[in-house]
Amino acid sequence: MIMIKPETFDFIHDLIHHNNRDWFQENKERYLNAKENIDAFADAVLNGFRKIDSSIPSELTSKRCVMRIYRDVRFSKDKSPYKNNFGIGISSKGKGNDGPGYYIHIQPRQSFIAGGYWMPQAEHLKAIRQEIDYNIDDLLNIIEEKNFKTYFGELDQNEKLKTSPKGYESNHPYIEILKLRSFTVTHSFRDEELSSKDAVQKVIDGLSLIHPFCVFLNQAIIS
Repeated sequence: MIMIKPETFDFIHDLIHHNNRDWFQENKERYLNAKENIDAFADAVLNGFRKIDSSIPSELTSKRCVMRIYRDVRFSKDKSPYKNNFGIGISSKGKGNDGPGYYIHIQPRQSFIAGGYWMPQAEHLKAIRQEIDYNIDDLLNIIEEKNFKTYFGELDQNEKLKTSPKGYESNHPYIEILKLRSFTVTHSFRDEELSSKDAVQKVIDGLSLIHPFCVFLNQAIIS
């Protein structure tokens, strides 16, 4: 039975309060145990989710999906050497994909899953907006579907233009969607949910709701 162990949450909690190399080295075994747990969880999700999303290759494993806990501090004012979470990126290429995909965030009291396309490059953003303009009914059938809307609510609004994007009038009926610079949805999880015996299935079920949304976004950038 694969789940996020309470010990994994405990390690992250303690790391947040002792984010320095000395403490990390003293607790290296705890980190390795937590990382092993995250890897196993990621592999279990992958094994189940690729039955839903056929673009996830059979050879893709946690090795290519679980993100490093070490921070790149070269250009950051925050010099904390470690992240305060474990991240799992899922796509046809694993983590770091420049395109639609899925993300699992493991952090005490702040865990969530997300999916879609975060901050598309200019060419992809233009294509997605065009697809929305031309085929808005296809998108609405996805994001206004009852289960999707109940689970995620609205599209994430964090990255959004203040004015209309070039080529679109301010009175466009779906201008608020077209203003988005990221096309993502997010659903939070309680620690207890991810530490339950059906945690893997809960995450797969959530990612499955995102799948049609990713298909729509993929179609926009490859057409």
